[in-house]
Amino acid sequence: MPNKLHRTETQSLARQAVELAGLRRRLASMLYESLLLLGVLALTFMVPLLVIGMGLDYTPDGAILWAYIFLVLGGYFLWYWTRSGQTLAMQTWKLRIVSANGGPVPLSQGWLRYSLAWPSVCFFGVGVLWAIVDRDHQFLHDRLAGTRIVLLTGKTTT
Repeated sequence: MPNKLHRTETQSLARQAVELAGLRRRLASMLYESLLLLGVLALTFMVPLLVIGMGLDYTPDGAILWAYIFLVLGGYFLWYWTRSGQTLAMQTWKLRIVSANGGPVPLSQGWLRYSLAWPSVCFFGVGVLWAIVDRDHQFLHDRLAGTRIVLLTGKTTT
């Protein structure tokens, strides 16, 4: 039991030592992520729909296409967030998404963050601009979902 307590205290101290990622680094990561998402959408969206469109002479309605994009991108983000806490762009910029207590993001919290990120970004970036006035410079969707984007250093393991 003392060994388990010591390990828990060590993990807690390591989580506290992690610093929140700066706004510029997070914005750069978002820009890089958008480029990667073009590839994800090309593979999972454009190619299948071109095949269906040419083969069956069918084009789904706009609402169905938006729902498909929402689900495909949700699958991409949630896969990475719940497995390692990092998407490909976040790995490049040494960022990780964690819950407010510094632990991994569970699936339900990841879905909440993802769902809140859409209006946060799509309504003129108001949720991103929120970071300018937020006391910790966190995006609005992170604040509401109880998540944080942290900067990884060589000394910390979260």
